[in-house]
This record gives sequence, C-alpha cells and structure tokens, in this order.
Amino acid sequence: MIPLHDDNPTSRRPVVTVALIATCVLVYFWQVSLPPQQAQAVVYSYGFVPALLFTDVSLPAELVRVPATMTLVTSMFLHGSFMHVAGNMLYLWVFGNNIEDVCGHLRFVLFYLLCGLVAAFAQALPDPASEVPMIGASGAISGVLGAYLLLFPHARVRTLVPLFPFIFTPSIPAGWLLGFWFVFQLLSGLRSSPAEGGVAFWAHVGGFIAGCGLIFVLRDRQFRSRLGARRRGRSRLPESTRRRGPWG
Repeated sequence: MIPLHDDNPTSRRPVVTVALIATCVLVYFWQVSLPPQQAQAVVYSYGFVPALLFTDVSLPAELVRVPATMTLVTSMFLHGSFMHVAGNMLYLWVFGNNIEDVCGHLRFVLFYLLCGLVAAFAQALPDPASEVPMIGASGAISGVLGAYLLLFPHARVRTLVPLFPFIFTPSIPAGWLLGFWFVFQLLSGLRSSPAEGGVAFWAHVGGFIAGCGLIFVLRDRQFRSRLGARRRGRSRLPESTRRRGPWG
C-alpha cells in the first residue's frame, strides 16, 4: 500500500518538511552525478558505519570527510537509489506536515534529527562491529510515522494498491496502515541478519518507537491544550480547520 495523501488539515506551512525533501533530493542528484567510484566513496565517507563509532576500525585517510559522530546526521540525507529516495520522500510528504504542525518548525527539526539518531543506534545495536554503511532518511521518517500513529490514528489516508492488472485507491485509517507497516518492519528485522546489507529494518523499528515517545515531549503548548480539549470530548483541531457537520 502506497500512501498518496491524507485528509488531516494543518494550520502551519510545512516549511521544514519541504526543506528536508528538497535537501534529500538535491543530495541524491549530486550523488548520481558522480562517477561510480566517487559515488561509492561518498557512501563510506558520509554514511553511518557502526564499526567506525564503536570499534577501533578506521577509514582510509582519503575517505575521511567528517568525524564518525557526524555521519549519524549526514547519513540521513544520502540515498542508494531513485526508489529509495522517492519512497522516503513520499512518506515524509504525506505524514510530515502534520507532525511539523504539532511540534512547530524548530521542534520538528529536533524531533526529526533525534529520531534519526535513535534509528541509527537501533540498527547498530545487533552488530556494533558492522562495516556496512547505513544511509537514508527512513529512520527519521519512521519517527514521524510513529508520532502520527499515536496522534492521528483515525485520519483517513488515500493509498495506492496495485494488484495487476488492477489498481485500487482505497481510503483507510492511518492506524491500520501505520500499524501494519510497523509490524512488517519488526517481523522483517527479526528475520534479517545484521551482517547483511539491504533494508535497515531495525532503524525503522527504533525510529518509530523514538517518535512515539518524543512527540509527547516536543509537541508545542498550543497542541497540548487542543489535545486536552479532545480528551474532554471536543476536537483538537483549531477553529479554522474544524469540519462542520457530520459530513464535513
């Protein structure tokens, strides 16, 4: 199921979400403009390699561009293929604006980066000596998905479901979509080997759990008051975005 858009209105412009998407896309274009050998060197120079942080392994001097600790951040903006960056940016576009709306612009930056850091450590935990570089924004975006699941489980998400030769576009609750997504990541992580490359399932799991916890710390005061109103039986949406009547 591929998310296309949700029906969840916002009151803030998603400037940080758009900036993150633009940055990742521009970095990817830069990556593909490089010769293959240089492109591979970039992955090792700016990707997160657990062994560089947790063991005495070191890169050749010509590949060292930033300290190993900084690769926890730089790795979030690199991607390995067009489908990798396209899929991540689609999820960020659909769900990121609502979390930015809840946190505010600056807190959302902090939320996003912290989720990405936790995701990197979660991926490294099963094998801290791994020399496989991890790249991609999916760990940080998983945090966005975790926060969205807790705050907006009943929001409707229009999805694309290709079942050859047919294509369906059902609208389903975010709780079902994101809950299924998390269970799939968890089961896939349990079946995967930390020594192998491929999808960083534990980064997805770690980022998702981090997002579930951090959103209650980093949401802004205005949203806290709206959430309190919701618990008393009223909508948490601002007046300008509330739907009127049972049919919208």
